[in-house]
Amino acid sequence: MKISRYILVVFAILSYGCSGFENPEPVKDEGPVSIITGEAGGTKLSKFFSEAQQSDGMPVNALLWRASLDVVSFVPLEDVDTFGGSIVTDWYSLPTDTSHRIKIVVFIVGRELRSDAVSARVYVQNFRTNLWVQSGRDEELERNLEDLILTRARELRSSMIEATVE
Repeated sequence: MKISRYILVVFAILSYGCSGFENPEPVKDEGPVSIITGEAGGTKLSKFFSEAQQSDGMPVNALLWRASLDVVSFVPLEDVDTFGGSIVTDWYSLPTDTSHRIKIVVFIVGRELRSDAVSARVYVQNFRTNLWVQSGRDEELERNLEDLILTRARELRSSMIEATVE
């Protein structure tokens, strides 16, 4: 009889104590967080460099992608779209010449390490009468950036091959 009273008392305390308890909603896992923006929806870095993912998951060449990020890393990034293969920087002025600024847009359009798989656009603005005025594109800088990206991608490929040989 005493045991049944204790069980009844414990049950009453537990049911009373738990009746006001609200179970919080579980936190949803939003997936990887972008290292660039800090927002959810990013892609794990391991996906970029695993050989299986290069042929299955990533629609652009991972070496060109990584090389592009390396080359434009001196400019703050505005937008990065891994699956669309585009990198857009913020406007950037050299500390020595603040009357001109550039915005770089890089497109990776292929899965192979080829010169036609990368395209760079450099937009130029000049500061005149308290306004930034579009001045067109810098085609020479665009070609130089594309060459730098290709060179960096080849260096990355070479270092990967050397690492696997050792």
